[in-house]
Amino acid sequence: MLSFKGWCRAAMAVGALTLATAPGLGEQVGRLTALTKLEHGLWQLRNLDTGQRLPPICVADPAILMQLQHRNSPCSRLVISSNAESATVHYTCPASGFGRTSLRVETPRLAQIDTQGISDNAPFAYRVEARRIGPCPAGRDRAGR
Repeated sequence: MLSFKGWCRAAMAVGALTLATAPGLGEQVGRLTALTKLEHGLWQLRNLDTGQRLPPICVADPAILMQLQHRNSPCSRLVISSNAESATVHYTCPASGFGRTSLRVETPRLAQIDTQGISDNAPFAYRVEARRIGPCPAGRDRAGR
């Protein structure tokens, strides 16, 4: 029979294991070392295939650039590759789809992003240049709203 101290240790071990294996809690973001080089702030996105400028987004956490198509959805991420200059992740959003994104850091204010997947039962695939254009306006959240 376990003592009170033994029960506490067992409960803490189960809790730690749950946190370590739970998707979407940011545990894998720490492994995306390339993202640590990117500055926070307002970022302009430009579609590299069409030249179209997309609405700027406020980036408080650069990991949001890894799931542009699903940035307002809770998603779990699996890191495919990561080094100091680039990262590739596969993410799954239970209610809205999935994607695979590769990001290459050019400078702390410039990144190249290639993303594809399924969003709301429709395929998507595009390449964007993400460029930091300044600080986020007051009152804007990381999704750019």
